[in-house]
Amino acid sequence: MRMSLDELVLLLQRLLDRAIRRLRLGHAPAAGGRRFLIVQIDGLSRAVLEQGLAEGRMPFLRRLLTRHGYRVEPMAVGLPSSTPAFQLSAMYGVRPDIPGFHYHDKRRRSDVYFPRGGDAAWVEQTQAAGRRGILDGGSAYGCVFTGGALNNLWSFAMLKRPSASGVLRAFSAIVVLAWVVVKATALTLGELGRAVLRLVADPVGETRRGWKWLAIKIGVSVWVRQLFTLAVARDVYAGVPAIYVNYLDYDVLAHAYGPRHRRALRSLRRVDRSIRQLWRTMRRVSEHRYDLYVLSDHGQLHCIPYVQLQGRGLERVLIEDFFAPAGAQVVSPEVPHGRRLARGIKATRSHRAPGMWQRFVNYLEQDFPRLMGELPEAREHDGVRVIGAGPNAFVYFLEAPEGLGLEWIDQRWPGLADEISRSRGIGFVLVRSAVGTICIVRGKRYRLDRDEAGPFAARSDRAVVLAYIRDLMAMASAGDLVIYGHDAPDGNVSYVAEIGAHAGPSGDELYTFVVCGRDVGLPTPIAHPVELYPHFIGYRAA
Repeated sequence: MRMSLDELVLLLQRLLDRAIRRLRLGHAPAAGGRRFLIVQIDGLSRAVLEQGLAEGRMPFLRRLLTRHGYRVEPMAVGLPSSTPAFQLSAMYGVRPDIPGFHYHDKRRRSDVYFPRGGDAAWVEQTQAAGRRGILDGGSAYGCVFTGGALNNLWSFAMLKRPSASGVLRAFSAIVVLAWVVVKATALTLGELGRAVLRLVADPVGETRRGWKWLAIKIGVSVWVRQLFTLAVARDVYAGVPAIYVNYLDYDVLAHAYGPRHRRALRSLRRVDRSIRQLWRTMRRVSEHRYDLYVLSDHGQLHCIPYVQLQGRGLERVLIEDFFAPAGAQVVSPEVPHGRRLARGIKATRSHRAPGMWQRFVNYLEQDFPRLMGELPEAREHDGVRVIGAGPNAFVYFLEAPEGLGLEWIDQRWPGLADEISRSRGIGFVLVRSAVGTICIVRGKRYRLDRDEAGPFAARSDRAVVLAYIRDLMAMASAGDLVIYGHDAPDGNVSYVAEIGAHAGPSGDELYTFVVCGRDVGLPTPIAHPVELYPHFIGYRAA
């Protein structure tokens, strides 16, 4: 095979690494033991993968499947269908207590919001304590958790805690980093040049589309992808025993434009090129015996942002229309039977203004949440906390440290759960009860362990979905009310500002894939990512 310019740079880097390794990092790994490289295409469902292959958007991956002895294994990812839950399960073999990308932990008395520095590290330390990660002594790029990796780049769990060895290894990669800057700068100039030509050809259309998508493409699909690809290739040459790289290109664009939008689908070609480059690198060092896996952590569902329906976020609607208005009172010794919620809702909708100061505070909380000490899509009032996390949202009653059931909610807030389920933009509401999980759809209650009717009655995978819902509601950190925007009267709804969303039980979100060699003994079928752990930890044991 002819050596590319990227590979010449990597060769020069290997010479530099030898000198640094003799000083601090020890000897290179010995050839012979099997190693693995996991490439995660974040957010790509099995259905969209099949579409991408059929439309020629991933020609190299198709070549692996048709000419080089690779196969596609179906995988279901459980609830919530999200990156943190998937990676903690696969990396440590635990059933996670992670109900969403943003949730509240009553025992900790604070939110867990994964982009916030320290939260992912706390989850990893508390939920995976004492277990060996599949990346022990390896590398992780763009992941939520480390999986025990020694070398971490852009992992949420390490954003505020770079290790000394990680800093040293980053310094040792100076040739690769310099080449990434040069190459990415050239590609950025090319993208800007094409954008100018498109603007000249179609000034109205380009202006309407805005420049946000161009910034996303340059940042994620040029700079981050080039850095990850060259860093992983360098690790392969060095014989790092376990590598996990998460390519974010498709997921970011699918969130912004929808999972089947042409811009999201175009990003698959760029990821496909990176996979080809990594596979060629693996072949050049065949003595390291790498196994390549290409997989996805979840799919995405095309949604309508809730704020487009209501003009406010769900967290504001629930607090202002259900909990804060005059007349909406909990049961107390002074009011032993409570007050019906309808009075409070009617009072709010009749525009009895709360005053200029309250309006100003509402404005600050909506547009400047961090200024008010609040996280995005979160709001709290009088012991009730509401968090929007995607197509899912959580309501927590903070006066008890444990999860509360429907019996308690009905006693303290008569009619609350039913009224919320009838609200615009709500698909269904899940709540614990003494007889199991109850699903409320537009005011009608269904026992999921007994009723054959309900929102999942027509699904061929109903038993699987109900098992995942039981897993979700068994999580200590799941809300006292768990709200989903799936199949709402207005369509599928997300409670954050996104077009593509995930965390729920739709087939587009639940069902993904693993691409691997035909001789690899993966468990089949894969019903939950926790089943991947014994397979990958087997490499470390060997």
